[in-house]
Amino acid sequence: MFTGIVVGRGRVARVDRSAGHLALTIESDIAGMVPGESIAVNGACLTVVEAGGSWFRVDAVVTTRGRTTLGDLTEGAAVNLERSLGADGRFGGHLVQGHVDGVGTIVAVERRDDAVLVDVRVPSEIVEVTVLHGSIALDGVSLTVNGLPSAGVVQVSLIPYTLAETTLGAWRVGDRVNVEGDLIGKYVRRLLQPWERGSVEVSE
Repeated sequence: MFTGIVVGRGRVARVDRSAGHLALTIESDIAGMVPGESIAVNGACLTVVEAGGSWFRVDAVVTTRGRTTLGDLTEGAAVNLERSLGADGRFGGHLVQGHVDGVGTIVAVERRDDAVLVDVRVPSEIVEVTVLHGSIALDGVSLTVNGLPSAGVVQVSLIPYTLAETTLGAWRVGDRVNVEGDLIGKYVRRLLQPWERGSVEVSE
């Protein structure tokens, strides 16, 4: 479990692709990484398979590559990193599983005074669980839904701290980003589906 509060940025030092397999070696100043622990890389929960003093390696299997942008990463790319939340950790963002639902596309970036407004076109299943002023995770960052400007588009407002401390300050129109919809919204949507299909019998 994560909260969408990025603890640092890493740099992809090496990309190994062979026979449909993808391994990423990431340089980071996060101390104490050990094999077997979970870490969110641009919002995708991955398992550390090897670690050194200033680096760690993760594998991205075919199912992960199919629903994230991890397969697009190249050597030198910056990534957002978050370690899994400990039982005594501070809950600063929202409930984030690190289970990316799909890939969104940046369609507008506008600076407005001290904030940057970003419009992201997201998959339909994410639209269904998104509400105004609710939560959404983009590239692993917990954000508030600032607006729903058009069908299929979610707008977020980025504060100066987020722009400086994450990779989001480098976003440009056309960029692809990992999107995880609101967990509570997913459960509500699932619970309502039988009623919408008319398959629930109500006894008098």
